[in-house]
Amino acid sequence: MITELWPLLGLRLRTPRLELRLPTDDELPALADVAARGVYRSGERPFFSRWPERPAAEVARTVVQQQWRKRGVWTPAHWALELAVFNDSGQILGTQEIRAKDFAELREVESSSWLGVEHQGQGYGTEMREAILHLAFGGLGAAYALSASFEANAASQVVSRKLGYVPDGIERDVQDGQVLLTRRFRLSRADWEKRGDRPRAQFAITGLEPCLELFGIALPSQGRKADLLCTGG
Repeated sequence: MITELWPLLGLRLRTPRLELRLPTDDELPALADVAARGVYRSGERPFFSRWPERPAAEVARTVVQQQWRKRGVWTPAHWALELAVFNDSGQILGTQEIRAKDFAELREVESSSWLGVEHQGQGYGTEMREAILHLAFGGLGAAYALSASFEANAASQVVSRKLGYVPDGIERDVQDGQVLLTRRFRLSRADWEKRGDRPRAQFAITGLEPCLELFGIALPSQGRKADLLCTGG
């Protein structure tokens, strides 16, 4: 089976309303279509990429290529897991990414995401982020989770603050002659463990153990296996 060669295809994150997993090739057209219909409105600037200004077919192709590229260049020292987000009816809403470099040593992850415009404003962004935090801290043993967003991306910053992230400095970039300010946020494992906004039992991870070496961490001891089983992993 393909999951024996690439066990990440068997990884599942479940929340009260969502399932996050890698899309199959047959599902990529539906994911690409969501992106092509728009992930933010013209005149907004939440990301570096300017999808609304590009032809829909080009945006769709980029989404498919990104999925293939991230799997193709994956190493335990440098990886990016871009999960498709499905609602309880099986409809694709967008993607949620978790990525890391030198995770075995640093134990830090970063995240990014996008939702189709028709799915925004319904609390999915928070739920998606909670799912990958559960994976990062509860499943992989991360020490910190990082996030960054343009100053104008208020929605992302609201999610970060709601989930307990604290400000972690700024970055300044230039694009098309404009200076763009990015605000960084950081959440520690200790702060994540203290929060009780939503019962942890509402989040489940399955299919994680076969993936651990791909994330750059050693196979778990018997005690660690028990911990993973408690989260559904």
